[in-house]
Amino acid sequence: MNPKLNTMFKGAQHSTPLIVASMPFGIIYGALAQSVGLSHWAIIAMSVFVFAGSSQFIAIGLIAAGANVGIIIVTTLFVNIRHMLYAATLLPHVKRFSQKVRIPMAFLLTDETFAVSSHYLQKHPNSPNFAWYYFGSALFMYSNWILCTFIGVYLSQTVPNMSDWGLDVAMAVAFLGIVVPSLHNKPTLMCALVAASLSIVTYHWPNKTGLLFSALCGIAVALVIEKYQNNIPAPEVAK
Repeated sequence: MNPKLNTMFKGAQHSTPLIVASMPFGIIYGALAQSVGLSHWAIIAMSVFVFAGSSQFIAIGLIAAGANVGIIIVTTLFVNIRHMLYAATLLPHVKRFSQKVRIPMAFLLTDETFAVSSHYLQKHPNSPNFAWYYFGSALFMYSNWILCTFIGVYLSQTVPNMSDWGLDVAMAVAFLGIVVPSLHNKPTLMCALVAASLSIVTYHWPNKTGLLFSALCGIAVALVIEKYQNNIPAPEVAK
């Protein structure tokens, strides 16, 4: 097989466990979105042009609550701020690519694709075929998300009370699978602990603002700890 296509296939293959875990999430999104009154085309268009699972869920929740457009836009924007951190991490590896390549890479960036791509770069930091690996993961995730949205819309018309099944728990499991392997040092561990603790305390904050606050506090703690560790002088070696 062509080396580029082989690398692309590996990207899709390595993403399969995370994609399988996210499938119920896409299906339940299609069902829930219809329950708040969105048309079939609006539901599908959101998956095609927005392609951000957590933001799509938050958006339909705010629509159901009667929130205005401004609040919906600002809230979903803040929820997706983490993608700026993902992009900053990947930038040294993609800056050699043309803008025509980087633009679709930016649009297709998800938690799952970032997770598998980061792991791939740890083993192959100078891979000339990284873009192929990335698109193998991202396009598989994108097509799966759209397909599951279609399935959710269809099933919501034929299966009663589907939105009450609790299928969205699968995404929580998928996120745990992404986050836990990344907790390999003190800054990342404290970031997760602070964010998790504060998210419980701020659970009832309006418009999911507690999630944003918790995430920012976790990031701030991690940055402070990392800066402190970097400023500690290395011990002198006895001569």
